[in-house]
Formats: sequence, C-alpha cells, structure tokens
Amino acid sequence: MKKNKSVPILPEHRTQNTEHISAPLPEHRTQNTEHISAPLPEHRTRNTEHISASVHHPDSIIWSNGHVDRSQREHLLGQKGIVLWLTGLSGSGKSTIAVEVEKRLVAIGKLCYRLDGDNLRHGLNSDLGFSADERRENIRRVAEVAALFADAGLITLVSFIAPYRDMRRFARHRIGEDRFIEVYVKASVEVCKKRDPKGLYKMAESGEIDQFTGVNAPYEIPENPDVILDTESTGLEQCVGVLFQEIRGRMAIE
Repeated sequence: MKKNKSVPILPEHRTQNTEHISAPLPEHRTQNTEHISAPLPEHRTRNTEHISASVHHPDSIIWSNGHVDRSQREHLLGQKGIVLWLTGLSGSGKSTIAVEVEKRLVAIGKLCYRLDGDNLRHGLNSDLGFSADERRENIRRVAEVAALFADAGLITLVSFIAPYRDMRRFARHRIGEDRFIEVYVKASVEVCKKRDPKGLYKMAESGEIDQFTGVNAPYEIPENPDVILDTESTGLEQCVGVLFQEIRGRMAIE
C-alpha cells in the first residue's frame, strides 16, 4: 500500500471539527491552575510502590460478586472488551486516530468509548497537575477506568501521552495482557512541533508551559508495543485500517 507522505494532514479533525478540543482548558493548562496546585492527599505515596504492590484492605472491605460475569456482558453486546492504548507525543495523532476509529466502530454497531487525556483533565483528573507523581496518578486512574470498561465489554480507546514505561506496564497488567493493545503513535518531536495543532510546543519553548513532554519533560519510547503507527509516513486511513485489523485479530469484532 502506498504510504501517505502528507505529514501536516493527520490532525485534520482539529481544524475541521474542533468541538471536542474547544473546551477552555487543554491538557497543558495555561489559565488558572490554582485548583491543581494543591498537594496530593497525605495517604497518596510519592512513588509507584503502592501501584505495583498488593494493596492491603481492611477486613471490612470485601469484594462484592454478582451473578453476571464479563462473558455474559460480551455475549449480550456481541463483542469482546478490549483496550487500545494510544501513546505518543502531543501532536503525534493519537486523538485524531482514536476519534476516527470510534466513529467507524459505532457505524458498524459496536459499543466503544474514547478516554482522552485532555477530556479527563476536565473532570476525573482535574485535581492533578503535571509533576512526575501526578502524571503517574493520572495514568493509574485512567487504567482503572479502562479496566472497568473492558470488564463491561466495551472496546475502549485510550489516547494518553502516558510518558513513563512503568505506568504503561501497570496499565497492561491491570487491564490484562489479552485485552490490552499498546499502540505507539510515532512521530518525532521535530514533526510534532511543526504540526503543533494547539500551539503548545511554542508556549513550552517560550516558557509559558512547564513540564511539557518532549520539551522539558521526558517521554520514554515504548520498547515492544503491540502496534506502531508511524504518522510521519502513514495516512489516517491506513492507520485506522491497521487498528481495525488488530481489533479483529483479538476477536473483539467479526
């Protein structure tokens, strides 16, 4: 298949239909961040040991089993619950691809949901900033939500930068190896700076934004992702096709 070389085109939905990105506070906030600068609650550990280790629950907290299991929910929906986790730099095309895949899955009658990094920072993660610890807590929360969605039988599209390998490993472990698909949306920081659909790279380089991944905060490239989508050389249609093939390969859809 001939590859699409038109690098700036991939984030096209941001210029055509921007309703999903027009909310006042993007992922890297520049307005009023007083509400996210408060210290983390005392019970929250400042490292990831509390994530990888078994959590001790008091005897009074007991898991409640129901009479309906995941296989029954999946039979009802006619699909398998899986999570496609799209990771990559800001501007690499994660949200663009997820938006299109979601639209096409719904068009063929499949129940899916898109968890977007910016969107969750308007609600569930609105109390978090961008320090290393808060980024880890950001990913821990979305991994737990995605695990619940997979258990409910949904096809879940997670588009998060998720810069740290250990947290992506945590997400895979929490969701389940057979239900987790790590998708590396690959684009160099130089290309992402040229695209810069939200103007965030320019703001980061001018000092208006601190802790911006790829400029003054690290991004750890996936070592062995399930799928690589190189958006510098691959167009949107082909990227969507690759993910549909992966979804079918996991028997999530026919």
